[in-house]
Amino acid sequence: MDKFKTVFNGIKPIIGMIHLKALPGTPKNSLNSSEIIKAALEEADIYIKAGIDAIMIENMNDVPYLKGNVGHEISSLMTLIGHLIKQKTQLPVGIQILAGANMEALAAAKAAGLDFIRAEGFVFAHLADEGFIEAQAGELLRYRKNINAEEIAIFTDIKKKHSSHAITNDVPLLDTARAAQFFLSDGMVITGSHTGVSASVEELNSLKDLVSPVLIGSGITKNNVADFWPLCDGMIVGSYFKKAGNWENELEYKRISEFMKLVKKL
Repeated sequence: MDKFKTVFNGIKPIIGMIHLKALPGTPKNSLNSSEIIKAALEEADIYIKAGIDAIMIENMNDVPYLKGNVGHEISSLMTLIGHLIKQKTQLPVGIQILAGANMEALAAAKAAGLDFIRAEGFVFAHLADEGFIEAQAGELLRYRKNINAEEIAIFTDIKKKHSSHAITNDVPLLDTARAAQFFLSDGMVITGSHTGVSASVEELNSLKDLVSPVLIGSGITKNNVADFWPLCDGMIVGSYFKKAGNWENELEYKRISEFMKLVKKL
């Protein structure tokens, strides 16, 4: 919890997502590096003007994702973009590299001077659409120690969306969260079943006052933020901030601004 508070200066943050345009070498790529960087910085500008608390970048357009690693053409460009956004905004900035490329994300965060990463496959294992994802808490935290990056927080998905958890069906969410906390997670990310789908209020209540910090990682909107506000320590918002609430669309300033005004009241 101390690292979480340090990264976000003691506030309950709203972390706005920047879904980077498809990066070099990926099937949907159509822009050069300068155009990808320009688009990301334009989104950072929108977030600054709307009063966001923090930003996270992610290569969500790089479908289909590789499992557990990416090439240097991905990690190096994401490092540069993260560094430029950090310089531009002076906000807490984080990075996630899909799918499960947690070592690359940590290296990028260290090189870019970022504040946190979001990691899949921290404890236990699950079957994702990329294949079988195994736990890597031990390797990841040792790597963080080895590269002198302990100032970078690692927020970890618990029973991650877009995945089957049949092999851990006998392990409740609370026990999974406790395992992540025991393995030194700096914060646990709770999601619904898919991007844009709300987390379960019942499941979040099962964690309340027993594990922390807890971030809600999907499905937050202006209509439900007040209901979820007491159940978490922070929120990651992507889809709702886009036109028509679709993650593939462009950011919509009015949506973000009105959302942040409501958050300030909360």
